[in-house]
Amino acid sequence: MFSQTPIYDRLVTERGDIPTQVRAEAERIQRELGRIMAAPLSAGLPAQQSLPPARGLLPFGTL
Repeated sequence: MFSQTPIYDRLVTERGDIPTQVRAEAERIQRELGRIMAAPLSAGLPAQQSLPPARGLLPFGTL
């Protein structure tokens, strides 16, 4: 998309291809979370606990 613009080429040369790096990291995190979510609950993880209700907050739309 931006690869044909001189300013983008200069930024990539100076700083690295940040969008490509971010995309690769997001894909890595997605794969890791997929493995975690696919793991059975009996794999030694504690059961998810419900959080207590927040105090001092109004329900949405009550203002």
